[in-house]
Amino acid sequence: MTFRHSLAALAALFLSVTLQAEEAKPVDNTPKMAYGLMMQQGDRLIFSPCRDRSYANVEDVSADGSVTRALNSVGLAAGKRLYVELLGVLDNGTLKASAFNMARVEGRCQMPGGKEEAWRAAGNDPAWALVAGGEHVRLQRYGKPEVVLPYAEFRSEGNVSRYDGSADRNKLAIRLEKTICRDVQANGAFAWTATVELNGEALKGCAWQR
Repeated sequence: MTFRHSLAALAALFLSVTLQAEEAKPVDNTPKMAYGLMMQQGDRLIFSPCRDRSYANVEDVSADGSVTRALNSVGLAAGKRLYVELLGVLDNGTLKASAFNMARVEGRCQMPGGKEEAWRAAGNDPAWALVAGGEHVRLQRYGKPEVVLPYAEFRSEGNVSRYDGSADRNKLAIRLEKTICRDVQANGAFAWTATVELNGEALKGCAWQR
């Protein structure tokens, strides 16, 4: 066998081994959060990832079609374009959605919160907003000073996540229940219903994971 033939044989063997390794690579079926824009075209649900020109069909694999119901509550079936955050698996061009985090009509893409943000919550009457993650929990209320407390990981109790903290004569209790929350003023739907109590004052609103 010539040197050239030996190189060809080695190349063929290497290619064969590489292909076998790729074929044996297990498929990652771990659901991940997908961020993007979504609309309905006929019977098809179309998803376009943030900062990406690709498209994917959406298949609702949630229990009792809860994902589709939540999206329809903010106008998906009525033809509105939504910004959505869906938990799912991308399989051969189809996003198999098993849960939803939030959806807003004509909303803009948002970057994941990373280490600095684990939760966000907001409500109306009176207007308030909360950010939790990193080192702090920050609560802002219209016309009042910002309240800042040390962050601690929320305790999970079934479908409820809780936080209790105190600092500088402020006592804060947060209860997040995994039930769909509609915010008409924000034109959105969220996966969690929030109850925030600060020094005996109760605030109601919606929450979502970051």
